[in-house]
Amino acid sequence: MALIDDLIKKGWLKTPRIIKAFKKIKRIDFMPEDSENLAELNQALPIGYGQTISQPLVVAFMLEQLQPEKGHKILDVGSGSGWTTALLSEIVGEEGKVVAIELVKELRDFGEKNTSKYNFVKKGIAEFICADGSKGCDKEAPFDRILASASALKIPLAWKKQLKIGGRIVTPIKTSIWVFTKNSETDFEEVEHPGFVFVPLITNDK
Repeated sequence: MALIDDLIKKGWLKTPRIIKAFKKIKRIDFMPEDSENLAELNQALPIGYGQTISQPLVVAFMLEQLQPEKGHKILDVGSGSGWTTALLSEIVGEEGKVVAIELVKELRDFGEKNTSKYNFVKKGIAEFICADGSKGCDKEAPFDRILASASALKIPLAWKKQLKIGGRIVTPIKTSIWVFTKNSETDFEEVEHPGFVFVPLITNDK
């Protein structure tokens, strides 16, 4: 818990429901066995296939920007280890749903297995899909929130279309974290937070 206490002390974690999720959902449960001893490190760590489990500070910052709430339907793009999916599932609760989308089948399976430790899959709160996250998930749209954990060169149009009015997208673009708030079908408020590093978003586009 020292890591979480440090994130609270330094102001990265502020919102009670997000802090509660961080305390309940243990990062160690989402690590490959050979690196479980590194779970308390505040850094991104490899999970195979060129992907990482994100740095806790960055996940805390992104969730604070996302502001997920109970009952929300959320698209989690590039779900990887399943850690963000489980954090979001804990926050949205049984009235909500988190659709986790991951292009690498082995990672999709790894994330689903990890998230199942908390019964979110069994309860139908979290659903894992193996697909190109840049296309979103039309059959589950619209979403209250969309979170991406890998960096795109620009925001995919599909995400904007699949977001509810009043909804919010938090995504890395190049080396910044961007927050898009949908005010109307054509009007998005945009805020940039520069100075971050992410693995690239994998798509099926050649």
